[in-house]
Amino acid sequence: MGLEDVRRRGLFLLGCGKMGSAMLQGWLAQGIAPGSVWVLDPKPSEWLTGLAAQGLHLNAGVPEAPAIALLAVKPQMMGDALGPVTALGGGATLVLSIAAGTPIRFFEAAFGPATPIIRAMPNTPAAIGKGITALVGNGAATEAHMALAEALLSAIGQTVRLEGEHQMDAVTAVSGSGPAYVFHLIETLAAAGEAEGLPPALALQLARATVAGAGALAEAADEGPAQLRVNVTSPGGTTAAALEVLMDAETGFPPLLRRAVAAAAQRGRELAD
Repeated sequence: MGLEDVRRRGLFLLGCGKMGSAMLQGWLAQGIAPGSVWVLDPKPSEWLTGLAAQGLHLNAGVPEAPAIALLAVKPQMMGDALGPVTALGGGATLVLSIAAGTPIRFFEAAFGPATPIIRAMPNTPAAIGKGITALVGNGAATEAHMALAEALLSAIGQTVRLEGEHQMDAVTAVSGSGPAYVFHLIETLAAAGEAEGLPPALALQLARATVAGAGALAEAADEGPAQLRVNVTSPGGTTAAALEVLMDAETGFPPLLRRAVAAAAQRGRELAD
Protein backbone atom coordinates (compact mmCIF):
# COMPACT_ATOMS: atom_id res chain seq x y z
CA MET A 1 0.00 0.00 0.00
CA GLY A 2 1.42 3.36 -1.04
CA LEU A 3 0.94 6.29 -3.37
CA GLU A 4 0.81 3.92 -6.34
CA ASP A 5 -2.21 2.28 -4.71
CA VAL A 6 -3.80 5.72 -4.39
CA ARG A 7 -3.12 6.45 -8.08
CA ARG A 8 -4.67 3.12 -9.04
CA ARG A 9 -7.70 2.96 -6.73
CA GLY A 10 -8.36 6.65 -6.24
CA LEU A 11 -8.60 9.25 -3.52
CA PHE A 12 -11.89 10.56 -2.14
CA LEU A 13 -12.32 13.91 -0.38
CA LEU A 14 -15.40 14.79 1.63
CA GLY A 15 -15.08 18.56 1.69
CA CYS A 16 -12.40 20.59 -0.02
CA GLY A 17 -12.10 23.96 1.70
CA LYS A 18 -8.85 25.73 2.45
CA MET A 19 -7.15 22.81 4.18
CA GLY A 20 -8.50 20.16 1.83
CA SER A 21 -7.43 22.26 -1.16
CA ALA A 22 -3.93 22.74 0.26
CA MET A 23 -3.60 18.99 0.72
CA LEU A 24 -5.00 18.21 -2.72
CA GLN A 25 -2.62 20.69 -4.33
CA GLY A 26 0.29 18.89 -2.67
CA TRP A 27 -0.92 15.49 -3.82
CA LEU A 28 -1.36 16.62 -7.41
CA ALA A 29 2.21 17.92 -7.25
CA GLN A 30 3.28 14.43 -6.11
CA GLY A 31 1.90 12.98 -9.33
CA ILE A 32 -1.62 11.93 -8.41
CA ALA A 33 -3.69 12.67 -11.51
CA PRO A 34 -6.94 14.67 -11.27
CA GLY A 35 -8.74 11.64 -12.73
CA SER A 36 -7.83 9.64 -9.62
CA VAL A 37 -9.59 12.10 -7.32
CA TRP A 38 -13.25 12.30 -6.28
CA VAL A 39 -14.52 15.33 -4.35
CA LEU A 40 -17.86 16.00 -2.70
CA ASP A 41 -18.21 19.69 -1.85
CA PRO A 42 -21.44 21.73 -1.88
CA LYS A 43 -19.63 24.98 -2.75
CA PRO A 44 -16.62 24.08 -4.92
CA SER A 45 -14.04 26.75 -5.66
CA GLU A 46 -13.17 27.92 -9.15
CA TRP A 47 -9.89 25.99 -8.75
CA LEU A 48 -11.80 22.76 -8.15
CA THR A 49 -14.09 23.45 -11.07
CA GLY A 50 -11.03 23.94 -13.24
CA LEU A 51 -9.64 20.58 -12.07
CA ALA A 52 -12.94 18.96 -13.02
CA ALA A 53 -12.25 20.02 -16.59
CA GLN A 54 -8.97 18.06 -16.27
CA GLY A 55 -10.71 14.89 -15.14
CA LEU A 56 -11.32 15.34 -11.40
CA HIS A 57 -14.67 13.82 -10.37
CA LEU A 58 -16.50 16.72 -8.73
CA ASN A 59 -19.78 15.98 -6.93
CA ALA A 60 -20.08 12.77 -8.96
CA GLY A 61 -20.88 10.48 -6.03
CA VAL A 62 -18.63 8.25 -3.96
CA PRO A 63 -16.24 5.80 -5.66
CA GLU A 64 -16.71 2.13 -4.80
CA ALA A 65 -13.47 1.37 -2.95
CA PRO A 66 -10.91 4.20 -3.03
CA ALA A 67 -7.56 3.67 -1.33
CA ILE A 68 -8.25 6.54 1.03
CA ALA A 69 -11.15 8.75 2.06
CA LEU A 70 -10.22 12.13 3.52
CA LEU A 71 -12.86 13.68 5.75
CA ALA A 72 -12.24 17.42 5.63
CA VAL A 73 -15.57 19.01 6.52
CA LYS A 74 -16.09 21.14 9.61
CA PRO A 75 -16.80 19.09 12.76
CA GLN A 76 -20.29 20.56 13.21
CA MET A 77 -21.19 19.44 9.68
CA MET A 78 -19.68 15.97 9.93
CA GLY A 79 -22.79 14.12 11.13
CA ASP A 80 -24.94 15.32 8.24
CA ALA A 81 -22.22 14.94 5.61
CA LEU A 82 -21.17 11.37 6.42
CA GLY A 83 -24.36 9.68 5.20
CA PRO A 84 -23.32 8.67 1.66
CA VAL A 85 -19.75 7.92 2.74
CA THR A 86 -20.31 5.28 5.42
CA ALA A 87 -20.62 2.61 2.71
CA LEU A 88 -16.82 2.81 2.45
CA GLY A 89 -16.50 1.15 5.86
CA GLY A 90 -15.36 -2.41 6.35
CA GLY A 91 -11.62 -2.31 5.74
CA ALA A 92 -10.94 -1.76 2.04
CA THR A 93 -10.64 2.03 2.39
CA LEU A 94 -8.48 3.94 4.84
CA VAL A 95 -10.49 6.73 6.48
CA LEU A 96 -8.42 9.82 7.33
CA SER A 97 -10.09 12.60 9.32
CA ILE A 98 -8.77 16.11 9.86
CA ALA A 99 -11.86 17.29 11.76
CA ALA A 100 -10.84 19.00 14.99
CA GLY A 101 -12.40 17.69 18.18
CA THR A 102 -13.99 14.65 16.52
CA PRO A 103 -12.70 11.45 18.17
CA ILE A 104 -11.93 8.15 16.47
CA ARG A 105 -14.84 6.49 18.28
CA PHE A 106 -17.26 8.73 16.36
CA PHE A 107 -15.94 7.40 13.05
CA GLU A 108 -15.83 3.81 14.29
CA ALA A 109 -19.54 4.12 15.12
CA ALA A 110 -20.21 5.39 11.58
CA PHE A 111 -17.90 3.12 9.56
CA GLY A 112 -17.54 0.09 11.84
CA PRO A 113 -14.62 -0.94 14.09
CA ALA A 114 -13.00 -3.02 11.32
CA THR A 115 -12.40 0.16 9.30
CA PRO A 116 -8.86 1.54 9.48
CA ILE A 117 -9.25 5.09 10.77
CA ILE A 118 -6.54 7.70 11.26
CA ARG A 119 -7.21 10.98 12.98
CA ALA A 120 -4.91 13.80 11.95
CA MET A 121 -4.43 17.41 13.01
CA PRO A 122 -2.74 19.58 10.36
CA ASN A 123 -2.36 23.35 10.58
CA THR A 124 -2.81 26.22 8.16
CA PRO A 125 0.85 26.65 7.10
CA ALA A 126 0.08 23.51 5.11
CA ALA A 127 -1.14 25.92 2.43
CA ILE A 128 2.51 26.74 1.64
CA GLY A 129 3.94 23.30 2.42
CA LYS A 130 5.10 24.40 5.90
CA GLY A 131 2.52 22.60 8.01
CA ILE A 132 2.97 20.00 10.70
CA THR A 133 0.46 17.19 11.10
CA ALA A 134 0.03 14.88 14.07
CA LEU A 135 -1.47 11.43 13.44
CA VAL A 136 -2.93 8.61 15.50
CA GLY A 137 -4.69 5.47 14.26
CA ASN A 138 -7.27 3.05 15.63
CA GLY A 139 -6.71 -0.66 16.19
CA ALA A 140 -7.51 -1.52 12.56
CA ALA A 141 -4.92 0.93 11.19
CA THR A 142 -1.78 -1.01 10.33
CA GLU A 143 1.78 0.22 9.90
CA ALA A 144 1.11 0.28 6.15
CA HIS A 145 -1.91 2.52 6.70
CA MET A 146 0.09 4.87 8.91
CA ALA A 147 2.92 5.00 6.37
CA LEU A 148 0.45 5.81 3.58
CA ALA A 149 -1.08 8.63 5.62
CA GLU A 150 2.40 10.00 6.36
CA ALA A 151 3.34 9.84 2.68
CA LEU A 152 0.23 11.82 1.75
CA LEU A 153 0.54 14.33 4.56
CA SER A 154 4.24 14.93 3.91
CA ALA A 155 3.09 16.83 0.82
CA ILE A 156 2.05 19.68 3.13
CA GLY A 157 4.90 19.62 5.65
CA GLN A 158 6.19 17.58 8.57
CA THR A 159 4.37 14.68 10.24
CA VAL A 160 4.54 13.26 13.76
CA ARG A 161 2.94 10.18 15.28
CA LEU A 162 1.29 10.38 18.68
CA GLU A 163 1.48 7.80 21.45
CA GLY A 164 -2.30 7.83 21.66
CA GLU A 165 -5.42 9.86 20.97
CA HIS A 166 -5.22 11.31 24.50
CA GLN A 167 -2.47 13.63 23.19
CA MET A 168 -4.59 15.11 20.40
CA ASP A 169 -6.22 17.89 22.41
CA ALA A 170 -2.80 19.18 23.47
CA VAL A 171 -1.52 18.96 19.90
CA THR A 172 -4.57 20.86 18.69
CA ALA A 173 -3.93 23.55 21.29
CA VAL A 174 -0.25 23.92 20.39
CA SER A 175 0.14 23.40 16.63
CA GLY A 176 -3.44 23.28 15.34
CA SER A 177 -4.52 26.56 16.92
CA GLY A 178 -0.96 27.87 17.31
CA PRO A 179 -0.73 29.75 14.01
CA ALA A 180 -3.50 32.06 15.25
CA TYR A 181 -1.42 32.87 18.33
CA VAL A 182 1.53 33.80 16.12
CA PHE A 183 -0.64 35.90 13.81
CA HIS A 184 -1.92 37.76 16.87
CA LEU A 185 1.68 38.28 17.99
CA ILE A 186 2.37 39.92 14.63
CA GLU A 187 -0.71 42.12 15.05
CA THR A 188 0.20 43.23 18.55
CA LEU A 189 3.91 43.71 17.78
CA ALA A 190 2.97 45.96 14.86
CA ALA A 191 0.49 47.87 17.03
CA ALA A 192 3.20 48.38 19.67
CA GLY A 193 5.52 49.71 16.96
CA GLU A 194 2.82 52.17 15.90
CA ALA A 195 2.47 53.30 19.50
CA GLU A 196 6.19 54.14 19.44
CA GLY A 197 5.76 56.32 16.36
CA LEU A 198 6.17 54.00 13.34
CA PRO A 199 3.82 54.32 10.34
CA PRO A 200 1.34 51.40 10.32
CA ALA A 201 2.59 49.82 7.08
CA LEU A 202 6.21 49.92 8.22
CA ALA A 203 5.37 48.55 11.67
CA LEU A 204 3.49 45.65 10.10
CA GLN A 205 6.30 44.93 7.63
CA LEU A 206 8.86 44.86 10.43
CA ALA A 207 6.69 42.68 12.69
CA ARG A 208 5.77 40.20 9.95
CA ALA A 209 9.35 39.78 8.70
CA THR A 210 10.73 39.52 12.24
CA VAL A 211 8.37 36.74 13.30
CA ALA A 212 8.81 34.85 10.03
CA GLY A 213 12.59 35.18 10.16
CA ALA A 214 12.82 34.19 13.81
CA GLY A 215 10.66 31.14 13.16
CA ALA A 216 12.82 30.06 10.23
CA LEU A 217 15.97 30.54 12.32
CA ALA A 218 14.50 28.56 15.22
CA GLU A 219 13.72 25.68 12.86
CA ALA A 220 17.10 25.75 11.10
CA ALA A 221 19.41 26.31 14.08
CA ASP A 222 21.07 23.53 16.07
CA GLU A 223 20.53 25.58 19.24
CA GLY A 224 17.25 25.53 21.10
CA PRO A 225 14.98 28.57 21.37
CA ALA A 226 16.21 29.43 24.86
CA GLN A 227 19.79 29.73 23.63
CA LEU A 228 18.72 31.67 20.56
CA ARG A 229 16.97 34.11 22.89
CA VAL A 230 20.14 34.45 24.97
CA ASN A 231 22.15 35.06 21.80
CA VAL A 232 20.04 38.14 21.03
CA THR A 233 20.10 39.51 24.56
CA SER A 234 22.89 41.82 25.69
CA PRO A 235 23.02 42.35 29.47
CA GLY A 236 21.39 45.63 30.33
CA GLY A 237 20.38 46.25 26.71
CA THR A 238 17.09 46.92 24.93
CA THR A 239 16.16 43.24 24.46
CA ALA A 240 16.81 42.53 28.14
CA ALA A 241 14.48 45.38 29.08
CA ALA A 242 11.70 43.94 26.93
CA LEU A 243 12.25 40.37 28.14
CA GLU A 244 11.96 41.50 31.74
CA VAL A 245 8.34 42.33 30.91
CA LEU A 246 7.63 39.33 28.63
CA MET A 247 9.18 36.72 30.94
CA ASP A 248 7.50 37.95 34.13
CA ALA A 249 6.31 34.86 36.03
CA GLU A 250 2.93 36.43 36.84
CA THR A 251 2.07 38.70 33.90
CA GLY A 252 4.34 37.65 31.04
CA PHE A 253 4.25 35.09 28.25
CA PRO A 254 4.73 31.96 30.42
CA PRO A 255 1.48 32.14 32.41
CA LEU A 256 -0.43 33.74 29.53
CA LEU A 257 0.42 31.00 27.04
CA ARG A 258 -0.18 28.28 29.63
CA ARG A 259 -3.70 29.62 30.13
CA ALA A 260 -4.30 30.02 26.40
CA VAL A 261 -3.14 26.49 25.51
CA ALA A 262 -5.06 25.02 28.45
CA ALA A 263 -8.23 26.79 27.29
CA ALA A 264 -7.84 25.45 23.75
CA ALA A 265 -7.17 21.91 24.99
CA GLN A 266 -10.18 22.04 27.29
CA ARG A 267 -12.39 23.21 24.42
CA GLY A 268 -11.13 20.27 22.36
CA ARG A 269 -12.14 17.87 25.13
CA GLU A 270 -15.58 19.49 25.31
CA LEU A 271 -16.09 19.14 21.54
CA ALA A 272 -15.26 15.42 21.76
CA ASP A 273 -17.93 14.75 24.41
